[in-house]
Amino acid sequence: MPVTVFKRKMTGLVEHSKSVYQFANVALLSSLPNRCQLCQHRIEQLDYQRLFPNQVLSGICQVCLAASLYQHEVCLGCGREIPLLQAYCGKCLKLTPMLVVAPCSYHQGLGPLIAAIKYQQQCAPLNAITQQLATRINQLIEHKLIRAPQVLVPVPLHPNRLRQRGFNQAWLIANRLSQLLDIPLDDSSLTRVVDTAPQADLSGKQRRKNCFNAFKLSDKVQYQRVALIDDVVTTGTTVDEIARLFSQQFIYVQTWCLARAEAPGLLD
Repeated sequence: MPVTVFKRKMTGLVEHSKSVYQFANVALLSSLPNRCQLCQHRIEQLDYQRLFPNQVLSGICQVCLAASLYQHEVCLGCGREIPLLQAYCGKCLKLTPMLVVAPCSYHQGLGPLIAAIKYQQQCAPLNAITQQLATRINQLIEHKLIRAPQVLVPVPLHPNRLRQRGFNQAWLIANRLSQLLDIPLDDSSLTRVVDTAPQADLSGKQRRKNCFNAFKLSDKVQYQRVALIDDVVTTGTTVDEIARLFSQQFIYVQTWCLARAEAPGLLD
């Protein structure tokens, strides 16, 4: 058998195996008990699989998911509500801070689910929320408000924290986005070299001190545009510290996350 024919047959078998696996995975997930972690009602797929083929809605129902997403346009700089689809509000237009893309506010519905992913390993809603992030990204790229990056870089955990937690939620999100958006994932160029204290209970000043020089970036990064991936952006201290390292190599950085925890009073 000619080599080219053999390669075509093997490629066909691999693609067929992938299709069978995806179908089996969807069928299996559809048959498992599936209740919304917010309202506790049974999750019905309804038209979800028509909108997102080969995807099973899990961990959150369509009603809770739709209600938790942004119901208005938001500034990609500070998260403030704005009347039109644009990158920045008037205030941020003067400062042009780093662009932060998220499908929802951490404070308006999905916060408990995202916290449960990180601290309780309840990852059932992760795919559905990441799918909404991918949809938001595609919308912004289509309207030329952001540029697609060349690579996705998950915010790394220190090895001690990784062993303790067992997984890096930012890597899980980045891996799923890589599949959905067909953008490569790079989890080797950026490392966390300081085992920092958890940021949750720290003030802004303490967060900045906590993250200073906590990361190391390879000297030979070959990209011009990257997207940092994390679960939540609060004060932006972590991603700002990482962006500082990239900027030293003249690399453009934006941040993509599942939710944004805006400053107190900003959404009132």
